Amino acid sequence: MTRHTRLLQFTALASTLDRFAMPPMLLAISRDLDIPVSGVASAAGAYFLAYGLVQPLWGLISARVGVIRSLRLAMLVAAVATAGTTLAVDATSLVAFRLVAGGAFSAAVPTALFYAGATAAPGRRHRDITALMSGVALGTAGATAGAGVLAATVGWRSAFLLTGATALVACLVLGRVPELPAPRAAADGLFAPLRAVLRSRPARVLLLLATVEGALLMGALTFLPAAVGATGSGTAVAGGVTAAYGVAVLVCAPIVGRVQQRVPAAALIVAGAGLAAVGCLLAAFTTAPVAAAVVCLLFGAAWASMHSTLQTWATEVVPEAGLASVSLFACALFTGSALGAVAGGPPVEAGRFGLVFGVAAVLLVPLGVLGALARSRWRSPVAVRS
Repeated sequence: MTRHTRLLQFTALASTLDRFAMPPMLLAISRDLDIPVSGVASAAGAYFLAYGLVQPLWGLISARVGVIRSLRLAMLVAAVATAGTTLAVDATSLVAFRLVAGGAFSAAVPTALFYAGATAAPGRRHRDITALMSGVALGTAGATAGAGVLAATVGWRSAFLLTGATALVACLVLGRVPELPAPRAAADGLFAPLRAVLRSRPARVLLLLATVEGALLMGALTFLPAAVGATGSGTAVAGGVTAAYGVAVLVCAPIVGRVQQRVPAAALIVAGAGLAAVGCLLAAFTTAPVAAAVVCLLFGAAWASMHSTLQTWATEVVPEAGLASVSLFACALFTGSALGAVAGGPPVEAGRFGLVFGVAAVLLVPLGVLGALARSRWRSPVAVRS
C-alpha cells in the first residue's frame, strides 16, 4: 500500500471512529438527554440514512471538482457537524447534527475504495481493498472501546469532540494525496454513471444484497452494546466488549486478502453469512459480556469475509462507472443500516433483544445463499472482452 493510500486509510479511520462511536453510548446519551433509547436509536438511524443516501451526491461532486478536493470538503463539514453534536440538548438537535455528520462522513470510505481500485493492479485489487479496511477496523475497535470509556468517565460529548478533531486532521493530511486524473465527461450527461450502474442487472442484485446486509449485520451490531448494557454491565464494559468486532476485522481482513485468489468469492460470501448467523443466534439467547465478545468476533470475521467480497465486486461490476458503483453500493448498505436501526428500535425499547437477533439470524441464511449464487454466476466484463 502506498503512502497516499495510507493517508486515505486514515481518513477512512476518522469516518469509522465517528460511525461506531454512537452504539456503545446509546444508554448514556438516553440518560443524559432524558429521552427514550428509541429516540437515540432514531438519531443513529438518521446518521446511517444520510450516510447512505448522500453517497451518490459525493460521487457527482467528485466528478466535477475532483476526488480528493471533494473529500477534503466533506471532512471539513464532518468536523464542524460532529463538534456540533456536543451541543445537542434534545432528540431533535441530536438527530439534526448526526444527520449532517453522517452525510459528510459518507464520502470517506467509498472514495478511499475507489482510489485504491483505480490505482491498484487488477490482481491485487481485493488484497489492497482488504488492507485498506484495516483502517476501518482500527476505527471500529477504537470507537467501540474508547467511546464507552469516555462516556463512563468524561461524558459522551467528549467522544464526538475527538472524532471531530480527527476529521479535521484528515482534511489537512489529504492535501498530500495527488488528485486522480479528471474522468472524461460522459456524452449523455452528469448522471450517466449512475444510470449505467442502475441499468446493470448484476449491479442491481449487488445493491439489493448490500441493503439486506446493512439491515441485518450492521443493524445487529448497532444494538449489541445496548443489549450488553441491559444485562447490568456498564457503558465501558459494553464498549470494550464490542471492540472485539474491530479486532476480528483487523485480524481477518489480511487473511481474506491472501486467500481470495484460491477461494471462490461465492464461498467467502457463504462463510461470512454463516458466521454472522451463528453470532446472531448466540446473541438471541444471551448477551452476557463474554458471549457478546464471541458474537463480536463472529461479526468481525463475517464482515471481513462477506462484506469485503461484496465490496470488491462493487469496484468491478460496472468498470466504466466505478465511482458511481461504489457510491451506490455504500448508499444501499447504509440505507439498509438505517432501516435496521428503525425497525429494531421498538423491540429494543421493550427489551426484546432476543427477537431482533433471532430474526437477523434467520434472514442471514438466504442472504448468504442468494449472494453466493449471484456472485458465482457473474462474469467480469473485462474478462469477457479479453
